Amino acid sequence: MRTPSVISRPSAVRAPTDDDYAVSAEFYDVLQAQQDAIRVHRLYGRDVASARHGVLDVGAGTGRVTLMSLLESRVAVYAVEPARAMRTPLMSRLAALSPELRERITVHPRRLEEARLCAVADVAVCHNTVACLAPAARRALWPALARALVPGGRLLLQLPPARPPDEETVRVFPDQRVGEHTYGGRMVMSAAGSRIRTRFDYRVRGAEGVLREHTETFWMWPAPRAEMVRDLAEHGFVPLPGRDEPTVLTLHLRPR
Repeated sequence: MRTPSVISRPSAVRAPTDDDYAVSAEFYDVLQAQQDAIRVHRLYGRDVASARHGVLDVGAGTGRVTLMSLLESRVAVYAVEPARAMRTPLMSRLAALSPELRERITVHPRRLEEARLCAVADVAVCHNTVACLAPAARRALWPALARALVPGGRLLLQLPPARPPDEETVRVFPDQRVGEHTYGGRMVMSAAGSRIRTRFDYRVRGAEGVLREHTETFWMWPAPRAEMVRDLAEHGFVPLPGRDEPTVLTLHLRPR
């Protein structure tokens, strides 16, 4: 028997809050986390391993960058995650770690500009975060990042799409078996004016057919790489030469 779809539509004008990701949090780790763990290690592992002061994970979600940072570094790690639905699996994951590892991780349940962290890290990572921030929320993040990093600190920022897609695109997640049930889903991206509508469709099947279906929709705000570099330069960030990763912008914070 099918249950009605659950539809959650975060506001188009604010940063993520406690009520967001209520649907996706259940499915993210099952459908996406394994591939994401490989991706974050490839994109950020080398820089995190070089941290000597601290690592800041902005938009920690269920903890892929956070866990990688704990394992790859020997410094304090600060995880910033305002959404309660995503923070709950993060905290459960941290609770399973050894006491020695837990001593190095602090979770901040609010946006970075509200956490008021000052000079706590020499490496900051924004993975799968900036694209979901409206322009005003994005601009509020830059000075907060500059405050949280020590002079000369490094920022690794996964770039948002440069522009809305020309046509609807669909990404299907491979089915995952959990006991007697099969979890599946897809992500559908389409242009909506200057924004991108990103819809996640989830499905749980059993022997008798579809048991549940859920949908959650998010908004993304495109920004070209040059625009991001220009905005960050106003807060002391300079691109690091020799970094040609197309999806990640790597910068350092000029000494004040």
